[in-house]
Amino acid sequence: MKSITIRGIESPVAERLKNEAHLEGKSVNQFIKDIINERLGFGNKKTHTATYHDLDHLFGKWDEKEFQQIQRKIESERKIDEELWA
Repeated sequence: MKSITIRGIESPVAERLKNEAHLEGKSVNQFIKDIINERLGFGNKKTHTATYHDLDHLFGKWDEKEFQQIQRKIESERKIDEELWA
């Protein structure tokens, strides 16, 4: 496998690459390799593995009381109605 060095990457570009790679759970190297492969038409593009970030703003927003309320609701929905299975 060949190694390539890219010089002269501006700081904002490098920071954006780092952030985007982190969002996808990849190293910057792997992220850049994936971009190159996709752009050049190599590799398999996965159609059902999209990563969405539209709910990220909700992460970590619940306090303990809200979390417990949500957990109780989830647990109540998971209970089996014995009448339906008798």
